[in-house]
Amino acid sequence: MTIGDDSLIGHNTVMATLNHDLTRSRRADMRPTSIVVGRNAWIGSNATVLPGLTIGDNAVVAAASVATKDVPENTSAVGPPARSMRSLTN
Repeated sequence: MTIGDDSLIGHNTVMATLNHDLTRSRRADMRPTSIVVGRNAWIGSNATVLPGLTIGDNAVVAAASVATKDVPENTSAVGPPARSMRSLTN
């Protein structure tokens, strides 16, 4: 997992870096996958970020959201599943 400088991560946030294989005979196998959080990103309380995602620089994942896709830089993402809602400015 990579977390950029000055990023904020709220309490009870889940950063899920492990997943299981979908093949029934190998379902118990753990498959690690990285998560990248860019600089100045903010992940709200009780949010979940799934394996293999990138949260871009200056992006916001709202509280209680479930990020199932990458969140582009300078964007806020809201909801389960998290959808990019608007572009952020300084």
